[in-house]
Amino acid sequence: MSAFMSTYIVPIAIGAVAIVLLLGLINMMRGGSPNTSQKLMRMRVLLQFVAIVLIMATIWFMGR
Repeated sequence: MSAFMSTYIVPIAIGAVAIVLLLGLINMMRGGSPNTSQKLMRMRVLLQFVAIVLIMATIWFMGR
């Protein structure tokens, strides 16, 4: 279980955070809608929470 999570799930979660962060930064640099930037940054915070939970679960599974 930990090998699957550390190989596939955690990198996908980290990649999702990076993509949403870049989309938010691109929107801000282009002068896009502030509401869109706000939604993207909120999504980034949510995805960061999910990524941290998955990383901690992976560490916990590795210790078992």
